[in-house]
Amino acid sequence: MAKTAKTTVKKETKKVEKKPAKAAKKVEKQEPVIAPAPSEEKMQVIEEFQVKPGDTGSPEVQVALLTARIEKLVGHLKGNPGDNHSRRGLLGIVSKRRRLLNYLEKKDKKRYTEIVKKVGLSK
Repeated sequence: MAKTAKTTVKKETKKVEKKPAKAAKKVEKQEPVIAPAPSEEKMQVIEEFQVKPGDTGSPEVQVALLTARIEKLVGHLKGNPGDNHSRRGLLGIVSKRRRLLNYLEKKDKKRYTEIVKKVGLSK
């Protein structure tokens, strides 16, 4: 058996010059985004159904606002029966209102019956 001589090949290493690190960008503080004021129609609904002054998030107000949106969408769908995208949005709004009503019914039955009568729902 013949011995094979191992030859070592020395790889040439290429020295790569490193680029200087980029200076960090200065992040300017942005002003907070201010949402536009609610429409007159929305403000009327809020004022009518608010539990206390300045209330915009109580279930009563949310149900009333959703009911107004539902009525508006139903009118749109009567004129545009083929608008399936809006129909799907309507179903989502109806289910959200139903969830809020279910919550309110569990939490406070009296408030639930008041809002159902005030809004004009059948249940």
